[in-house]
Amino acid sequence: MAVELRAAQALKLMHEVNLALVRDSEQDLSARQITILLCVYLEPPPHTVRGLAAKLNVTKPAITRALDTLGGMRLLSRKRDEADKRNVIITRTVEGALYLEHLGDLVSQKAGELPR
Repeated sequence: MAVELRAAQALKLMHEVNLALVRDSEQDLSARQITILLCVYLEPPPHTVRGLAAKLNVTKPAITRALDTLGGMRLLSRKRDEADKRNVIITRTVEGALYLEHLGDLVSQKAGELPR
């Protein structure tokens, strides 16, 4: 189902969601961290540092730094690929799934509050 928003409404929605995330008692995530999290949870696996770096057009160290934070929050985990020890596989966690469920609910709530 497509949702049609005017540019001003889309920006207002983005503002309200980000404002709620920053005000939340938990640590807020950067745009890069949220994008990585969404890639891992919404796109089919496997996910690797190399693959995420290529997809986001950033360096592998930039992905590693973001994964350090996300791993510290237990939103994602990493393990060596047994088939190719050079690769690091990014895996989902229960905490990450719950975080994104909360985020989805928040986006839905804020979208419903937009003036028509």
